[in-house]
Amino acid sequence: MFARAARVLAACLALTLAAGAQAQAVLKVTTIPEEAASEQLRKFGPLVKYLERTLGTKVEFVPVNDYPAAVEALVNKQVDLVWFGGFTFVQARLRSGDKVIPIAQREEDTQFRSVFIAQKASGITRLEDLKGRQVSFGSASSTSGHLMPRSFLLQAGIEPERDFKRVAFSGAHDATIASVVSGRVDAAALDITVWRKFVGENKVDTRKVDVFYTTPPYFNYNWSVHADMPAAQREKIQQALLALSADNAEGKEILGLARATRFIPTQASNYQGLEAAGRSAGLIK
Repeated sequence: MFARAARVLAACLALTLAAGAQAQAVLKVTTIPEEAASEQLRKFGPLVKYLERTLGTKVEFVPVNDYPAAVEALVNKQVDLVWFGGFTFVQARLRSGDKVIPIAQREEDTQFRSVFIAQKASGITRLEDLKGRQVSFGSASSTSGHLMPRSFLLQAGIEPERDFKRVAFSGAHDATIASVVSGRVDAAALDITVWRKFVGENKVDTRKVDVFYTTPPYFNYNWSVHADMPAAQREKIQQALLALSADNAEGKEILGLARATRFIPTQASNYQGLEAAGRSAGLIK
């Protein structure tokens, strides 16, 4: 009787361990919510399917509510792979004690830019014209929608809290555009690729709202993982991202949705300039 009970217990334990291993096999992916939730799902759905096939494991996209939540999700290992902006990567690296590793970025992210937009009727044609106006950024943790625009404003001798009539935060790039189009603010700063997407899809009338200033280039977005991920798995994920090519239909769709030519390797040192900008702007203590 005892032997039979032991066998049953062993079988139950084996099933439990197998179920646990199966649960652990799910690769969880998320992104900073720089656009609406529906757009995130549309953009990352094909990538999830590609990674599932390429990695031979179940992949789940797990949306988060805001930029800090994306940082905490990877730092606390609640997800495995995150699409970060450059600044959120810096925040995650610092928050984790240097245990967040960037593995790939778009080729475009080596020379990224932000744009400032305004209603043409406002008469705003240069950064200095923003003084006394209502101006919106994206998320407070956004690289292209806040940190770098603020950094370039400071370099121009413009301090938002002192010089603007009101500083607003829209939370996302698409909401930033909407805030200018609707007249809720006079001008705003955002990711150049989101602006180009909206213009290309005829979602904004450039006869009424357009770019009046484009920033100098800087490093931006990347795919990051936690340092505790096994090296072999990290390498496999990186190679899957680097292998994406516009020469086939699947790769063309995924890269098009990512607004990317291709993904290339990256490293933490590429984002040192963003950390310096964050400290200079008082966004990193």
